[in-house]
Amino acid sequence: MKRLIVATNNSDKMKEINTLLDGCGYKILSLKDAGIDIDIEENGKSFEENSLIKARTIHKLTGDMVIADDSGLEIDFLNGAPGIYSARFLGYDYVLRNKGILALMEGIPQEYRSARFRCVASFVTDKLELTFHGTIEGSIAFEALGDNGFGYDPIFFVPEYGKTIAQLDSDIKNKISHRGKAFKLLAEKLKSWGIYGQEFNF
Repeated sequence: MKRLIVATNNSDKMKEINTLLDGCGYKILSLKDAGIDIDIEENGKSFEENSLIKARTIHKLTGDMVIADDSGLEIDFLNGAPGIYSARFLGYDYVLRNKGILALMEGIPQEYRSARFRCVASFVTDKLELTFHGTIEGSIAFEALGDNGFGYDPIFFVPEYGKTIAQLDSDIKNKISHRGKAFKLLAEKLKSWGIYGQEFNF
């Protein structure tokens, strides 16, 4: 079975991605699964650039097909912050990070709490580079709620459901989330090539 490496060691993200790419007919591996220990400098100026940097680096190292994604939270009141710095904004602990954002937004009324999650997923082989974009619009909640998620999910409120992303069940989350949308487009592209259950010659 041919390998498809996902350029992450985030177990929560891998769980989501495995669900989104279920049945692809390839062995989906995290960096740890593939025996790769590397610190990739994400010095791009956009989610797309950072996603491609990660995918290209791992592909060059392994020769395998590689999927990478870069995603983040954009808060309009904070002029789009944390944006591409979402993974290291206000430190590296998400509980403290979420508390910090809620503190920054304290006293800000609902109409000024608009925000969005963005994700760019990249697919890199010897002969091909593709990117897929996903976005979900919402707002910053007034408190952290829910435990079905990770990162900023507990403070991202989805008006259509009246809940934070972390309060939604996994099926709904994967359908509407930024990452779910980006990886759905990626999976559809793979299917259109007949990659599922077949050898892929790129």
